[in-house]
Amino acid sequence: SAQPAPERQAAGDRIDGVDVAEFEPNFDFNAHYQQGYRFAYVRATEGVRIKDDSFSRHYTASYDAGLIRGAYHFAEPNASSGAEQADYFVDNGGGWSGDGKTLPGVLDLEGAYWLDDPCWGLNQDQMVTFIADFSARYKERTGRDAVFYTTTGWWKQCTGNTDRFAETNPLWIARWDSDSAGELPAGWSFWTFWQHAGDPDLNYFNGGTEQLEKIAKGLSLIHI
Repeated sequence: SAQPAPERQAAGDRIDGVDVAEFEPNFDFNAHYQQGYRFAYVRATEGVRIKDDSFSRHYTASYDAGLIRGAYHFAEPNASSGAEQADYFVDNGGGWSGDGKTLPGVLDLEGAYWLDDPCWGLNQDQMVTFIADFSARYKERTGRDAVFYTTTGWWKQCTGNTDRFAETNPLWIARWDSDSAGELPAGWSFWTFWQHAGDPDLNYFNGGTEQLEKIAKGLSLIHI
């Protein structure tokens, strides 16, 4: 059964963050830090064919501005195996280090504007296999469980609402212009990140500064 996303316990238990890609090449991380933003996710790769032109600049600039940051990979599940895309991601900026400033990598799961089928031509079993293969290889390469970015609608349609990842992979839910993250995919009892607005993409972390720092040092996001 669907479980509602928990509300924060107190006023200080939600942290603001951003996510960016090459479409915003001159993003001002310093200004966002001054406005209270404390984390950022930066696109590194897409499928096995695109390395984000702005990744290195964004990744360095966010770090220099004082944000805890991580990388994300836009999945193209029809292009190759999940393991191959995890390797491409890690080899091109999506790795992890326990420096206290790096968040675990993200697998961005959504449809593409150039396709009629949001599920990339895969059936639900094939999609679950792709996700599982990506997740396993990313864990093997980095020691971390990948975060999954998705919407509940996409997850239901394209995975059959599987709950097999909820105990290992943190959820980054996308739901814009709402006062709640809403219904979550099967198995997850809370969201770890919530993209609550787009253009620019704005996010919340479901916890306080101490928890965010622990995640960057290697603690599982599921068990904070």
